[in-house]
Amino acid sequence: MDKKSIHTGQAPAAIGPYSQAVQVGEFVYTSGQIALDPQTGEMLTGGIERETERVLQSLEAILIAAGLSLDAVVKTTVYLADLSHFGSMNQVYERFFRNNKPARACVQVAALPRGALVEIDAVAWVKG
Repeated sequence: MDKKSIHTGQAPAAIGPYSQAVQVGEFVYTSGQIALDPQTGEMLTGGIERETERVLQSLEAILIAAGLSLDAVVKTTVYLADLSHFGSMNQVYERFFRNNKPARACVQVAALPRGALVEIDAVAWVKG
């Protein structure tokens, strides 16, 4: 089975030795995204809502680079630095996944890269 790396300038460059996403067979696996500005690589500030929006915009850009959209997402994992942000994150998340809501796990973690409040990764299905 072929493995194809996916990259776009519309999402932040990887901050380590990994790809923004990888396609294997009928699935695209994205790396976790934090709220980095794609142009500067700097961490955005402004709270959980702004970070969640930037993260989901980055995921959407990566999927577009793979020829997909957020509608193709079948599973996400949301990592929160503070689970008390769940409601605010969820309000923004819902705007991006109005139809065809994916399965999801959401967990609180001890810390995220660059002091991020939220990180999200996704698995998308490349519809035959």
